[in-house]
Amino acid sequence: MPKPILCLDFDGVIHSYLSPWQGPAVIPDPPVPGALEFMRAAVAHFTVAVFSSRSQQPGGIAAMQAWLADWARRQLPAGADLAFLNEVVWPTEKPRAFVTLDDRALTFTGVWPSLEALRAFRPWHKQPPTAAPDY
Repeated sequence: MPKPILCLDFDGVIHSYLSPWQGPAVIPDPPVPGALEFMRAAVAHFTVAVFSSRSQQPGGIAAMQAWLADWARRQLPAGADLAFLNEVVWPTEKPRAFVTLDDRALTFTGVWPSLEALRAFRPWHKQPPTAAPDY
C-alpha cells in the first residue's frame, strides 16, 4: 500500500528564509530548527514531497537538493543515516497531498475568513517574537 503524501514547502518550512529572495538557485540560510530530523522521521510514514516556487524555475530543484544534502551532513549527528535524502521526491507541480505544511497557508474550516484577517496574515517567521510560556 502506498504511503500518503506529505508535501513540505521549502522556504519558511525547511529553509529558514531569513534573507530576502535572491533567485531560485540561491539558498543562503540554515534550516528551520528540527526540519531535518522531522524529514528523516517522516519518510518512514509518508512519501515526503518538497514543493516550492523554486520547483518550476531553472536550477531550483538542484539547488534545494544540494542545500538539503549539505545541511544534513552538517547538522545531523556524525554517522547518521542520510538515506532519507534519496526518498524525498521533488515534484514540479503541487502534488495531491494527504497533508501539506506551508508557512503561507491557512486551513479552510468551511468558514470564510474576513478580508481584514487575510490582509493581516504574517507567516510564523515574520511575526513578532512571543515570550516563552512560564511553567
